[in-house]
Formats: sequence, structure tokens, C-alpha cells
Amino acid sequence: MATSEPGEDAVAILDCHCHAWRRWPYLPAVPDEDTRGAIEQLLFEMDLNGVELAAVVCAAIDHNADNVEYVSRARAREDVGDRLRVVADLDCTWHDTYHAPGAPDRLRALADRHELAGFTHYLGDDNDGWLRGEEADAVFALAGQRRLIVSLGAPPQWQADLRRLAARHPSVPVLCHALGVFRAAEGLDSPGLAEVLASAAVPNILLKVSGLHYVSARAWDFPWPDAVAALERLHDAYGPHRLCWGSDFPACTRYTTFRQTLEVVRSHCPFLAAPDLALILGENLRGLLASGQARA
Repeated sequence: MATSEPGEDAVAILDCHCHAWRRWPYLPAVPDEDTRGAIEQLLFEMDLNGVELAAVVCAAIDHNADNVEYVSRARAREDVGDRLRVVADLDCTWHDTYHAPGAPDRLRALADRHELAGFTHYLGDDNDGWLRGEEADAVFALAGQRRLIVSLGAPPQWQADLRRLAARHPSVPVLCHALGVFRAAEGLDSPGLAEVLASAAVPNILLKVSGLHYVSARAWDFPWPDAVAALERLHDAYGPHRLCWGSDFPACTRYTTFRQTLEVVRSHCPFLAAPDLALILGENLRGLLASGQARA
């Protein structure tokens, strides 16, 4: 990690949202599909950018049906040390089990088989009411029992249901992906951003400061001024204690670099004071992980 620049190592950096795959899962096809998304690439970027620890969000997409196993094996490697945490893929949209009965049992099996920090669930564009049902309630109850973080890809149309569910399970931390997955192109007065802002009323809902390229109207327009303007509004609503930085590496490399996902927060958000940065870049995630371990 000696490659970070002077003064940058004063703040601990922990990544709340990244990935690793045996085979590159995105089109167009690449000539280095067996290495581009590999765990070694993630570790290299962590070293290069001074990242102490990363929560790896598993996504069993394309040829990576064993992604949870792949990441779990990497976590156990002696050369990796204690630098990775596993966030298992549970019934995401790419699975046949998406919102099929039995989700609590599937989560229990994952938690029994792997050492998990949490699980991730990507919700579809259409709200089918799953967060209002008994299955989701049982999943959140089990997350509370097992002290798991819920990593949720919840677009604005799901946020009202999420508020009710999260309020019923106040001990369960819910980290919403990519600032709540609203679209900055709709403006700061958009219904989508309003839904994400409303979720600040529920204390155990947090936001991942990740995927600003997805939020922005122009994915390649670093430092994504429209997404940063929305982040300022979200920072005011949630406070710095409920924001966690994530790189979205290596998926982000289709639009940006690992370093830019970090610098957009560290260098292009003048509304973030130094204490805010320390929380967002690492200490908030550290606290969530330590809390789960202490109560397990």
C-alpha cells in the first residue's frame, strides 16, 4: 500500500461495495476474461489506493454461478489475510429463485455454509410487493438473528416498502446501493430522489456512496456533477454517519477507474468536512462490521 500519495493514508479506507469474478461477466467479450475481474485485480487496486478492507458483493451473473464460493475461498487464502468480507448473493434478479418461496431457508443455508458479513438482494424495476410480504419479513428477521448487513439494490419505487420493513427490524442495517439508484437526469426535485430522501427518516437505512456513474445522466462525465449535487442533498438528509463509500470495482471500469470512484468523494465534494470523509471512507463500514461480529 506504499503507493498512496503523501497525506492520503491519514484516513482509513474501507470499500463497502466491490465485486470479483472468475470470468468477466459483461459484454462485449474481452480478451482477458479469466483475469479482468479476478480477486487478484481487486487486491491490486486495494493496494494501489490504500484500501484496508473490502466487502465483496457477490453476483452470480453470466458464467459465475459459484461466485459466493469463489469469493469465500479467496477470503480464506493465507496471502489475502483479513482484508475481505463476503456479502452473499441471495435471490437476485438473475436467479430463478427471485421472489420464489423459501428465501429465508436459502439465506440460512448460505449463512451456515459461509462466513458472511451480509447478503445482497438486487430488486427489479417493477415493484411486485415482495418487501411487503411475509418472506421478506422473515429474511430481515433472520438477518437480525445472524447479525447480517442487508445490501439492497432498491430503486426509488421500492423505497416506501423498504421504509416500512426496515422500521420493523431496527437492528438490521440496510445499505442501499448507488445512492438509492435514482436518476440524476430527472433533477433534484424528482420523485425518485424524493423517495430516497424520505428513507432518511428510518435510522437503519444507509446509503452506499457508490456507482455515481450509474446515477449520473452521463456515465463518463467524471466527476459527475449532477450526481454530486444530489449527494449533497442526501448528505444533508442522512448525515455523514449513514453514508459508506464503495468503488463498484471492477464493474465500474466500463465507465471509470477505481481511483476516480475514490477521488470523486475525497476531492470533488467540498461540502464534506474532514471528519465526514473519515466516516464515509471507512469508519462507518468498520463500525457496521464490528457490530455484527461483536453480537454474533
